Amino acid sequence: MSCCKVIAIANQKGGVGKTTTTFNLGVALAKEGKKVLLVDTDPQGSLTLYMGWHDQDKLPITIANLLKQSSEGEKITVEESILHHNENVSLIPSNLNLAALEPILHSVMSREYLLKNCLVKIKKNYDYIIIDCPPSLGTLTVNALACSDSVIIPMQSQYLSAMGMTELLKSFRRAKVNLNPKLKVDGILLNLVDKRTKLSQEMKALLQENYGRVIKIYDTQIPIAVKTAESTSTGKSVFAYDKNGKVAEAYSLFAKEVLKCGKERNKNDPTEVR
Repeated sequence: MSCCKVIAIANQKGGVGKTTTTFNLGVALAKEGKKVLLVDTDPQGSLTLYMGWHDQDKLPITIANLLKQSSEGEKITVEESILHHNENVSLIPSNLNLAALEPILHSVMSREYLLKNCLVKIKKNYDYIIIDCPPSLGTLTVNALACSDSVIIPMQSQYLSAMGMTELLKSFRRAKVNLNPKLKVDGILLNLVDKRTKLSQEMKALLQENYGRVIKIYDTQIPIAVKTAESTSTGKSVFAYDKNGKVAEAYSLFAKEVLKCGKERNKNDPTEVR
């Protein structure tokens, strides 16, 4: 098996489509024949809910349990935590126990590497591990950055969403310098795009002008669609819920870009943005 690639789906802003991107990219990669594990590191457990596990409090082992085991030097029961979805992707779930654990982690030695310790032994089983990060740059996102090969930044196609991009890239650069020298930013994915307006074209041009020298703006744009919102309560990806829809088609194209990016890593390093 080829070497596993770990990707963090990260942006400090909420509502930009991180969870939707994690699940549907994961399924799209599985459709390309890849073995995929998704990791929910958001205390709200949005990815876990989206994938159909609604009784989160009844889950015996979640990411919170694994991080606690890692922090206390106990045996990490990561394989027992993994749930299997019928669309050929697996999941390490989350629930609100993670919210209670996060403040405790601040005093733990080497707290930035707890997630890395959890994943290291199972990486050999997967081609891709995709981490859904919470909408912040706190301890949990830092853990994701410390164990990832790269970052994908979903961004809503609105001007306000572009604000803070420079600071976000600086945060990634600090993680690269201080925690994970191999960390790359693969690119920006424009999400929730309304192609009936000129705004999406203007946003892509704006991003290209300001950041295109150092960061890839993916050619694929994920359109806004009612079917996508509907799918989030069904436990199904857009491929199962609306297989012939424009969003499923877009995620298929995006997965092909991600696969290509894995083979041809960017020459420029966006973590050098200052």
